[in-house]
Amino acid sequence: MPLDYCHPITPHKKLQLPEWYVSSLMMDRALDAVVRRAKKLDRDHDVPYLAGYSNDGKTIYIDRHMPKVWKYRGREVSTDRYLILHEEVEKTLIDQLGLHYLHAHQIATRAEQAAVRAAGISWRDYDRFMQKYVKEIGDEGLTKVPADLDLKPYRDEHDDELLKRMAAAVERGFVPPNVKPHNLRGKIERALADIDTHRKSHRPRKR
Repeated sequence: MPLDYCHPITPHKKLQLPEWYVSSLMMDRALDAVVRRAKKLDRDHDVPYLAGYSNDGKTIYIDRHMPKVWKYRGREVSTDRYLILHEEVEKTLIDQLGLHYLHAHQIATRAEQAAVRAAGISWRDYDRFMQKYVKEIGDEGLTKVPADLDLKPYRDEHDDELLKRMAAAVERGFVPPNVKPHNLRGKIERALADIDTHRKSHRPRKR
């Protein structure tokens, strides 16, 4: 990950603060460390719900229509930093600790929120800006879905409608170059089968 994703005003010197001290500066530095560890950032695809990650976690995907910069109260805020933080935290919690997606997403969102506030940005304003670019079901055709996009978040949210739309896009031939359609189709079909199995085995109990 290029170093220019680091916060330009974060001084890299030893802080004269106890390690447990809650500090905006320390939070900003921690965010720098996470962003630098991201191996690859891809902004060339359509990504449901704005951002995601590859199966192996080596690529962070951000929707190609998401602006890189947000002008906020006379400042230019890099949007990639906070989205990368969210996706890296979420993927790590799922893969390393075995957390359910919804639980990992909650923790990742809190981390993203803390980083945004540490930068002196209103979370409400930030979230309102982000929501304008979220692709929800029915909003837009998914014409460039990453071949190795991790489908676990959509499967865990039982978003079978979205998965079906992704499958339809593959059938129409909308797949990235050098990707075998039947491989991507197979992944989506397995995810749909997992949702169906989960629903049959977790029917709501009667009161």
